[in-house]
Amino acid sequence: MRRALRWLMAVCVVVATSTAAYAADPRAIDLRPLVQALGSGGYSGTEKALTQLSEAGDPAAVPVIEALQAGDLYVRKADGTVVVARKAGDAFTLTDPLTRAALGDAPSAAVEKIRINNSLRRAISASLGALTLMSPDAGVRRSAADAVFKSRDASALETLNAALAKEQDKGVRAAMEQARAAILLTGEAASKMTDAEIQSATDTLTARGDRDALVLLNMVAGSGASDVTKRSAAAAVSTLEQKLAFWAALQNLWYGLSLGSVLLLAAIGLAVTFGVMGVINMAHGEMVMIGAYTTFLVQEFFRAHAPGLFDLSILVALPAAFLVSGGVGIVIERSVIRWLYGRPLETLLATWGLSLALQQAVRSIFGPTNREVGAPSWMSGAFELGGLTITYGRLWIVVFAFAVFAALLVALKRTWFGLSIRAVTQNRSMANAMGIRTARVDALTFGLGSGIAGLAGVALSQIDNVSPNLGQGYILDSFMVVVFGGVGNLWGTLVGALTLGTMNKFLEPYAGAVLGKILVLIFIILFIQRRPRGLFALKGRAVEA
Repeated sequence: MRRALRWLMAVCVVVATSTAAYAADPRAIDLRPLVQALGSGGYSGTEKALTQLSEAGDPAAVPVIEALQAGDLYVRKADGTVVVARKAGDAFTLTDPLTRAALGDAPSAAVEKIRINNSLRRAISASLGALTLMSPDAGVRRSAADAVFKSRDASALETLNAALAKEQDKGVRAAMEQARAAILLTGEAASKMTDAEIQSATDTLTARGDRDALVLLNMVAGSGASDVTKRSAAAAVSTLEQKLAFWAALQNLWYGLSLGSVLLLAAIGLAVTFGVMGVINMAHGEMVMIGAYTTFLVQEFFRAHAPGLFDLSILVALPAAFLVSGGVGIVIERSVIRWLYGRPLETLLATWGLSLALQQAVRSIFGPTNREVGAPSWMSGAFELGGLTITYGRLWIVVFAFAVFAALLVALKRTWFGLSIRAVTQNRSMANAMGIRTARVDALTFGLGSGIAGLAGVALSQIDNVSPNLGQGYILDSFMVVVFGGVGNLWGTLVGALTLGTMNKFLEPYAGAVLGKILVLIFIILFIQRRPRGLFALKGRAVEA
């Protein structure tokens, strides 16, 4: 009797559990025939079944649709069952698309792939967007809302409304409201909307404030919608165009600041050597290149011996590049430059020959092809600031450029070495008479300028190709910055780099990159005609003589 009672209780528990599960999700039992329908009726039949799966609103359908999108959904020929099949050697491993239970292996001839076309691909994206609107992950819901916004699939409206009623996250809710507005304005529902609803939808899209919203509003303004809808969309387009023009100007300003910081890094070392010794160093770009290759070698060491510490490699590369490039600069000054002081043309030719020799040496050692220099995780990715897109790599380069500038400024103003450099720059003969060893100052100054160029190479390795020709792309711009700002003046170099960088970025959209550089060069030539000493001329008896 007791055994029978226990059996009866167990049966009741099973029945109650099954009933509760069905009550919680009555649509779950309907998924199986819908999944089976994906494999019949050709493209149209698959699309019809896909729409029904999406309208069912059951998240259990997401893996099925993802398998269809990935090309892993097949029909087993023996019984017509829809299965997930993945290649395993000469056969396929089969699993149930809903329960993911293993169904054994089958030869390739035993299954037939459910094929999709472009129309189905769009429908799949829309269905996945609608079904993932109920995901517990806010990031997934946000991506789903963006997918619905782009597809504007009217079949997702009911699910979208249900998701909006439950959504608590402000950012996700805004994305869902934008997707809903896109569906309402572009679908049949637009003809049934009141003027207030139309205005609210266009205001929602205007608040989104990006190019996608502008394209959609332009499409609505030029469609066969009602006059009220067209007028509202046209007004929103005008507002959005002004807003985007403002953010585009700020984006160009950021790009100009970013380019200016790169030019500052490349030119600041040249400003020091050119200002102190009057040497036209055509090999300065190769110091930048040596710094970039030093970064490559440091990263290779970390990849081979400490891959877990790769994010720190860039911090090790900075002092290494400074020391290597600075050492090469001192060797060049002691072996070649010091014999050519006072002969600027011969110095130019000699350093040009050195640049070719250094490029060939690097080609012989590392080869002519580009070398991979990776970015640490904290320099990867980007973030949005209003309508601006700012990459972390560029942001860190801007910060680094200003940090190098500040450190060099402090070194020149607050240290004995800096005092000696300024004395030699302003009056070499008087500095020599006062006991300053100008030859040593020349060597150390050339090494300092070359070391800073090496630091520029570390930064440029994160945004440019590391190759033997890396420095050649920046040598002309560096000379323009130094001449425009004032030879040997750090503040002039800063202002010149930021000015020329911003001018380049504002001219490029209208004149192109090449013509933009030509226009900048013409501007500098005309400017130098009026101010031969540059924007900020150095003061001193020697420099003014």
